Amino acid sequence: MDHTTHTRLSPAELTESNLVGATIYGADDEKVGTISHLHHSGAVPQAVVDVGGFLGIGSKPVLVGLGELNMMRDHTGSVHGMTSWTKDQLKNFPEHRH
Repeated sequence: MDHTTHTRLSPAELTESNLVGATIYGADDEKVGTISHLHHSGAVPQAVVDVGGFLGIGSKPVLVGLGELNMMRDHTGSVHGMTSWTKDQLKNFPEHRH
């Protein structure tokens, strides 16, 4: 996917309504996960990314700082994110528990 034509989201657009369900792509442009919800506690907002699994079954929720995700909108209006991590690297993150 060519992300060069996509528009980066502004800080004001980094809201739960815009980000929940967004696909996250890794450095190799492989789908690595999906944002399930946001955490606003602490100084840095964080996203819970469900990694692996199929349709949310068997996935592992991990916590990622929003600053580590390059969130953008494509020409159809769909929001997605990019990260430099691979799916395997994210799977090695500690599991996020509520």
